[in-house]
Amino acid sequence: MPVKVGIVGATGYTGGELVRFLMHHPEVELVHLMRLTSEEELPLEQVHPNLRQFGELKCMPMDEIKLAKDVDVAFLAVPHGVAMSIAAKLLDMDLRVIDLSADFRLKDVATFESWYRTRHNAPHLLEEAVYGLPEVYRDRIRDAKLVANPGCYPVSAILALLPLLRLKILHSEHIVIDSKSGVSGAGRSKTTIDYHYPEVFGDFKPYGIATHRHTPEIEQELSYIAGRNIRVTFTPHLLPVSRGILTTAYVLLEEDISASELHEAYKQAYKNEPFVRVLPIGVEPRLKGVIGSNFCDVNIFIDERTKCAIAVSAIDNLAKGAASNAIQNMNLMFGLDEKCGLMIPPISP
Repeated sequence: MPVKVGIVGATGYTGGELVRFLMHHPEVELVHLMRLTSEEELPLEQVHPNLRQFGELKCMPMDEIKLAKDVDVAFLAVPHGVAMSIAAKLLDMDLRVIDLSADFRLKDVATFESWYRTRHNAPHLLEEAVYGLPEVYRDRIRDAKLVANPGCYPVSAILALLPLLRLKILHSEHIVIDSKSGVSGAGRSKTTIDYHYPEVFGDFKPYGIATHRHTPEIEQELSYIAGRNIRVTFTPHLLPVSRGILTTAYVLLEEDISASELHEAYKQAYKNEPFVRVLPIGVEPRLKGVIGSNFCDVNIFIDERTKCAIAVSAIDNLAKGAASNAIQNMNLMFGLDEKCGLMIPPISP
């Protein structure tokens, strides 16, 4: 029997990517596409013109009863602060939920409320929620009822640094992370002038310096991997491209290790990970190596002069940073081949 799927927030960029991947998933029946902002039904092709002639589904108004009756799992591609109420209702109706917002990623309620400036009205679910990064939490995801899909920047940062943290050769517990993202990371409904084409094209700028809301999520997960408290200085930048994230992280080393030894450690750490590709020594990850796919390309470099390890990763923020990673989680939750529906090569050029 196919897994019956509903998507809440199907009109956004991430919702559209969920539809694009799931339409070709051999073990899925896409049952309901829902939206929060209108009572009007919209044809799929009107919402996502790229999906014309790929199905007769319509985006319909939100209806928890229909979801509970007709689907096995619901993807919530809705804004932060909105997903928590929907998730609580659906879980009470015995649905499994994969939430692509930030509402269940942070385990500490006060931290969430401080960084997201909104009250959390379902704190009882935070302990139950499993952080949805298969490369770290695969076994827990299999049995989860509620999965908190990671943020796009945290995925790129965690996968860049995971093998290095496990080696326990850091000089300090402070890491500098520099990330650049395409404009789609702001979402489809962003209307401020900062994201208009004339403002973005031909420009390049940082934003959220020392204040970006993904910072505590990155620290939470890196600390879990390292087994001790990790602090980061995280600076995101806005690239004048549609999609993709390139992350460069800097870590001082307290022990001598050669570039080849460190590269081999990365290869061993990811040898059984189907969607993390450790590039050959000296090859830099790039956005065009991953766009449109669930792959994360990583590599590790050493500045011998300063004894600094430089970890670099590239992902598609809408795919491995959101939609396709969520589908990877779904595959695990329903006992499917983890790669099912996701072995799609990146788009180039």
